[in-house]
Order: sequence, then structure tokens, then C-alpha cells
Amino acid sequence: MEVGQQTEFRLDILRSLDYDVGMKGFFNRLLRIDLSKKKTAIEPVPESILQTYLGGKGLGSFLLLRENPSRIDPFSPQNRLIFTLGPLADTPFYGSSRYAVFTKSPQTGIYSESYSGGKATLSFSRAGYDAVIIEGKARDPLFLEISDEGVAFHPCQDLWGKETYEAEEAMLRKIGRKEAGALTIGPAGENLVKFAVIESERWRSLGRAGIGAVMGSKRLKGIAFHGKKRRDLADRPALKRLAQEFKERVQRNPIVPMYKKYGTPMLVSIMNTIGAFPTQYWSRGTLEGWEGISAESLLERCKVDSLACPYCFMACGKVSEVKEGRHQGLRIMGPEYETIYAFGGLCMVDSIEEIIYLNDLCDRLGMDTITAGNMVAFAIEASKKRRIEEKIEYGDVDGIHEVLKKIAFQEGIGRILSQGVRHAAAVWGMKEQAIHVKGLEPAGFDPRVLKGMGLAYATSDRGACHLRATFYKSELSGQIDPSRIKGKAKLFVDYEDKMTLFDVLILCRFYRDLITWKDLQDIVKFSCGLSLRKKDLRAMASSIIALARSFNQQEGMTKKEDKLPRRFFREVLPGTGKTIQSKDLEIMLKEYYQLRGWG
Repeated sequence: MEVGQQTEFRLDILRSLDYDVGMKGFFNRLLRIDLSKKKTAIEPVPESILQTYLGGKGLGSFLLLRENPSRIDPFSPQNRLIFTLGPLADTPFYGSSRYAVFTKSPQTGIYSESYSGGKATLSFSRAGYDAVIIEGKARDPLFLEISDEGVAFHPCQDLWGKETYEAEEAMLRKIGRKEAGALTIGPAGENLVKFAVIESERWRSLGRAGIGAVMGSKRLKGIAFHGKKRRDLADRPALKRLAQEFKERVQRNPIVPMYKKYGTPMLVSIMNTIGAFPTQYWSRGTLEGWEGISAESLLERCKVDSLACPYCFMACGKVSEVKEGRHQGLRIMGPEYETIYAFGGLCMVDSIEEIIYLNDLCDRLGMDTITAGNMVAFAIEASKKRRIEEKIEYGDVDGIHEVLKKIAFQEGIGRILSQGVRHAAAVWGMKEQAIHVKGLEPAGFDPRVLKGMGLAYATSDRGACHLRATFYKSELSGQIDPSRIKGKAKLFVDYEDKMTLFDVLILCRFYRDLITWKDLQDIVKFSCGLSLRKKDLRAMASSIIALARSFNQQEGMTKKEDKLPRRFFREVLPGTGKTIQSKDLEIMLKEYYQLRGWG
């Protein structure tokens, strides 16, 4: 650290509390940090709030709606950055090593949520808080050290401008504790790129909607967590037995070895086969030569090792090292399917090694790969239509690499692209070509083929998100016909409710087909001491979904924004002839609103 700089240590306790009483499964307290004043406070989380919303998305959404003044600028010091845990964090149940962050998005101007996993979850949990609320803006760059002993404000002018890998390593060296975990932003977050992410463990991202830029606006380079606190569960032995019984019941399910061997890149062949792999900026549904970016190609052309989060037998993570060529020795975790679609499909890069190269750059700079790929492909279209002077071509890896750097450092064309597709489309007169919902670009599942994903994109609380219900799984598996319209919303709501409960407990999405509603009831009982029926859990999920929607209504959103880009209605996918009609979406939306009780 810089010579002469002093670390400030603060722990201003709001009131004296007996933290051994309260809701089981929780610490029953949150930590508030004011960066402007360098002050902290520990506040109780009322048991009534935890009983109503539990943790994770429930607690995060409640706090964001309560704390944030309406219509504020996302880069205002008043915009809260709220980190939360669920009651399963650092417990023996499988798929539970995850945490969340909530804020108002600079990319969309509405509700933002993001989740990540790994060892950092344990470090965060052992600090002893259910939530951390960060507000204000530091005068000079700093990083926070949050532990069960207090909060330290570490000046870090020397880390400002550093890439994520280097910054994280430096923070952990400064802390000097083996058990510590750290989160950090890169140059993209510092430069307020509206789709900047927060990174941890080098390659794990809290992505989508620009939460890294909110952190950058507060001059907060990173956060390190450590401690020795353990949450008091209602019945720890029963939860351990449940976990063991669950593992014995499901570990032979064919899903488990598929994820362990291939990870999410297995979707590349599936999506190309059915013609739903977004290609050439959403103009086609299949990439010629997609075999070169498939899971099989990754395993053939790279040295791949499986990696699991703590308390996980799925081991879906893939640490890939390029075997030969100009990127020989380059090592990342990934690439995930969404990164392959964004650069391989939209930008038409047909080499898995080159996608790894672009993935690595985004991780080091701290940028969301889904939006980054969408933005570069949109710029390529702008170039071809002569809306910009720059010459950018599909498949030109080095050209794409340069555009990504310009975005991260707000240089040249990057200044426009860094603001997101809605802004770029307005500047270049290309609103009809832009693909987004509420300012957020869709994931790699074309709704002209998977109609239910059209409903998912239109109604997701953070914009065109595939994860709120993961409904592509039900359509791809044959659980429901992808082309079906009437009655589809009923199954969609069931998925959305269940995935919301996953986000409340903060369970990994890849356990969605393994964990049953009965499992969720038992999990809540053994962790929190609540005996809830399935209908009670669904009512809880519905109330939390309504919280997020209330936040968006506070920010000016109405049902009119629950829509899809017009191109999906007007353009037929070549080869398959697939499309979605506006009346199809209207039918699904009407059913969805009725099921949600939204009139």
C-alpha cells in the first residue's frame, strides 16, 4: 500500500443486542457502512422480516425497496449496494455456497440482482451478518475489510486502475488471512461502464446490469471478508441427514455426470441443433462451424479440470487451459455457455481458444460477457450500416479485443458502447435493430424458438434475464412444447416461484431438477425452524416477486415495458422459419398477470 496511508478501523454499534436470540438460520443483524463518513453501524433485522422474506432475494429486495429513495441516479451516493446471504450459507446442504447483491442498475435504471458462488460465501458468512448495506461515496479509493471484529477502511490509490486478478491478490496479501475472501472491480467498474461486474476468486462474476459500476461510483475497489462466526440452525443434525439422503437419492441422476463432464457449454450443440443459438447479432439461429466452439471442442483443444464450489458434488466449473496456438497456456474458469453464445454466436468467433482469449480480457477488465458480446455485435452491425466510421467485422478477434478495451477505458467508440445498447441505439439511429428488454440484452435462448423464454424476458424484474425462471430447461427437456402458447404461463409461474425460493435460500440453479418442493420444506424447517407448506412457500415467493416489481414501479416502470424487441415479431429465423407473434406474447402475459393477481 502507499507509504504514509493509514487504515481506519471503525465499529460503531447502533445498539446493544443479544445476537443469540432471534430467528434460527440467521445472525439477525445487518452491517451498515457509510463510505462518505467512514462510519459503520450494526442494526437488528427484525424477526418478523426474516419470517416473511427469509434471506437472499427476500431480504435484499425488502431492504432495497425500503432504503433507496425513488428515481435517484444509480451513481448517486444514495444508491445502496446491498449484499445478502441466505440461511444455508456455510451449512452442509449441497449447492448452498452462494451470496447475492442488490442495487439500482445504471444499465437499466431499475431493480438489479446478481448471484455468485465459491469460497467467498464462507468468508462472508463467517463475518457474522445477514446483509451488508453500503451507501455514500469515498473521497479517495479504498477497499473494505469486513470481519466479525469490525470494519477497516483501507486506502488503495495504488490499486485503482489495476485489473481484477492483480487487485484481488493485493487485497488478500494486505489482509494476510488464509480464510479471507475478496471481491473486486476492474477498470470497467472504475470508469463507470454500465455493465461492469464484480469479480472474486479471479473468475467468478457478480454479473449483469452494472453492479460493478455502482461500486466504482462509490470509489470502492473491493471488499474482503473473514471471521469465525457460524449461524445457529434450528436442527443442524437433521439438515446434515437431509443433505446426505439427498445426495444418495440424486447423485446417479444423468444430469450430474453431464454437468461434471461438460458444464454449461453442452448447450452449444443443443441450441444450434434446434436453431435457437443467437448468431450474427440475432439474425440467425445457427452458427456455421459451431462444432469448433462446442463442449466437445473445449475438451479436445484445452486441458480441462472440473471445479466445485464448497458443499457441491456437481462440479460444473471448468478450469480450461489452451493447449496450443497463440494463446497456449492461457487459463481461465470457463468459458460458460453464455460467453460462448455472446462472442461465438453474436460476434461469429468460431474458435474456442479465441473465445477464451476474449473471456479472459472481460474478466480482467471486469465486464459482463453477455452484454459485452451484444455490444460488439451491435457495433459490427452499425459499422456495416455505415452509422459509425470504425471498420469492425464479424469473427475479427483482434478487432473485437480492441473494442472491448476501448469500452473499459471509455475511449473512442467505447464511450458510446459503455453506456449500453439502449444509449448506442439512440445515438446511432438504430432503435429498431437493438435487442434488449428494459435496457438489458437477452441470454442465448432465442424466443422465436423457445416461446416461454419470450415470457421470461418480458417479465423478468431486471430486464431480459434467463435465470429468474430458467424456463429454457422445461422447453428443451420436453416438459412442455416450446411452441405452445396457451397454458404455458401456469408452468412458468411454478418455475419462477421455485427459483425465487432458491434465491431466498440462495441455492445453485443447477440443482433445480434435483431439489423438490418437499426438500425445500424440510430445508426451511431444519435451518430456520419454520414448518411451511408448499402453498406457504409459494405465497412467500410471490410476495418477493411483488417486492421487486414494486421497486420497478417506484422507478416508473409499467406493464407497457413488459415487451419484446420488435425484431422478434418481424424477422423469421432463416432455416427454421420460426418466429413469435405479438399476440402470442399478449396471451402469455395475460395469463401470467392473472396467475400473479396483477389484474
